[in-house]
Amino acid sequence: MIDSPRFTHALKFLFWPVVVAVAACAVAVIPAQPARAAVRTQNITYTSDSVTLEGYLAYDDTTTGKRPGVLVVHEWKGITAYEKMRVEQLASMGYVALAADIYGKGVRPTTGEEAARTASIYRGNRQLLRARALAGLKTLKEFRYTDSSRVAAIGYCFGGTTVLELARANADLAGVVSFHGGLNTPNTAGGPIKPKVLVLTGADDPHVPPAERLAFEGEMRAAGADWQTNIYSGAVHSFTNPASGNNPSSGAAYNEKADRRSFAAMKLFFSELFR
Repeated sequence: MIDSPRFTHALKFLFWPVVVAVAACAVAVIPAQPARAAVRTQNITYTSDSVTLEGYLAYDDTTTGKRPGVLVVHEWKGITAYEKMRVEQLASMGYVALAADIYGKGVRPTTGEEAARTASIYRGNRQLLRARALAGLKTLKEFRYTDSSRVAAIGYCFGGTTVLELARANADLAGVVSFHGGLNTPNTAGGPIKPKVLVLTGADDPHVPPAERLAFEGEMRAAGADWQTNIYSGAVHSFTNPASGNNPSSGAAYNEKADRRSFAAMKLFFSELFR
């Protein structure tokens, strides 16, 4: 074997162009990476009957074209980090998303007792509940990137109840999705329900007993609605929110499987609404 500096240098000179060429080819075959969604968020104020409301808006600013909008209605504690996470998640999927404020700017219950009192105001006055939700819908539709002809509404718990009221009111929506929301109402639909309806509920939710589900199904049939109900085994109330804890015996608990399956059901529903 020849071992001399001059020989080693000659080998390097001989093979270096090959090394460079291989490296260049390797770089050439690396596929271009798509631009990541740049989600922009902002608080947005609007009014309903002189009451100031503050929603949370998110959208992807890597494109300036119109796109479908999704109204998100909060749980009983108002807009929290959870609702903001869902809004941002939807924005990263290509939607303009707005977390609607039902309670009013600065009204954010911090305890279960306070949340129950605040939510009961609107549960007991469904016309006020609808008006607050419709104000949010109007704000979403007027945003510059929203395709106002392609809008849906989703809601969690209290918000799930709210979006069903929007469907009963025949709001200008392609469809609504209720995640573990209450299904009863003092104002059953008086005529055909136009928005499509998807209900995602826990089989063991103590707040939505089987009798309530059956009554809701009867209401939807009578109204001629295009409706679906997915019932998730082992799931109780608030199954999509990790902050609900992991104790189903309390009546509210996170269920990863039901969360994942219900979100997939929503995406399929949207693919039908917005195709």
